[in-house]
Amino acid sequence: MTETALTVQQTARPDGFPTAAHFRFAESPVPEPAPGTALVENLWWSVDPYHREMMDGDFALNAPLEGRTLGRVVASRTPELPEGEVVFHRHGWRTHAVVRPDEVRRLPHHPGVPLSAYLGVLGGTGLTAYVALTRIAQLRPGDDVFVSGAAGGVGTATGRFARLLGAGRLIGSAGSPEKAKYLTEHVGYDAAFDYHDGPVSALLAEAAPDGIDLFVDNVGGDHLGAAIGALRERGRVVRVGTISQYNGPAAPPVVFNHADVVEKSLRIEGFLVSGHRDAQEELYDFAVPRLLTGELSLDETVVDGFDRIVEAFLLMLRGGNTGKILVRKG
Repeated sequence: MTETALTVQQTARPDGFPTAAHFRFAESPVPEPAPGTALVENLWWSVDPYHREMMDGDFALNAPLEGRTLGRVVASRTPELPEGEVVFHRHGWRTHAVVRPDEVRRLPHHPGVPLSAYLGVLGGTGLTAYVALTRIAQLRPGDDVFVSGAAGGVGTATGRFARLLGAGRLIGSAGSPEKAKYLTEHVGYDAAFDYHDGPVSALLAEAAPDGIDLFVDNVGGDHLGAAIGALRERGRVVRVGTISQYNGPAAPPVVFNHADVVEKSLRIEGFLVSGHRDAQEELYDFAVPRLLTGELSLDETVVDGFDRIVEAFLLMLRGGNTGKILVRKG
């Protein structure tokens, strides 16, 4: 255990894309756990798109940021958190955290499952994809599925889960030709396109000339408009995120034929994964056996060293990752 602790603090509100100048690293002594708490030394950190939204007002300035983290209990003053236990908690963006038992989730023991998976396909990322497909969209075998932002953490998990759940044709959009190629060669998508290559509606029509049954949306904007036009009767839209609006001025209204929603009996529904924590064990039952057999693979971009966490976050916002982006203790 190091003798000093580091935290990352936000120092100013960004206008557009944040930069390294919006953050600082603060050094302090390693905190001592009070009675009823434990000291956790963090091992893995998740940087997520929702952090960008929180920078606009939810994160307090000049205070440690929050985030999903895995760490090992190194000093405990509560029997509920024994030393050596690896736990999940949300006191991220710091090397050490003092936590109460009600602030952590002890990880299940699944021998052979990489620790990083609990922040990816077995964590909030995978839970988002699983809930989107099973609870919100109620994916049916043979459904043709379009996923926007398909090369990110949620997008790759959605593609892999949809294939395992019996989806028909899988189409994804991504931000580069390399990512589109990764989706078709490694993740199981039947077709993928770089959304910079033209109007999304035209690219989607070429990739799915017969239409789609389900759209899982991580982007919003023109992707949403194009998908509504391509949906068949009783098609469904699951809104997960709106990446297109995170770093710029207010986006123009989404353009689509509003009559389509009525005439095709479409359903559009969004959700927050925090409202579906009861699906966690169901996700484990679905995904863990497939991870162990190799039927399900991890899509990860790993950045080594806590001192690079801001770099990793900015990389993710610029689309520099494929799959789930994680920071690993150096």
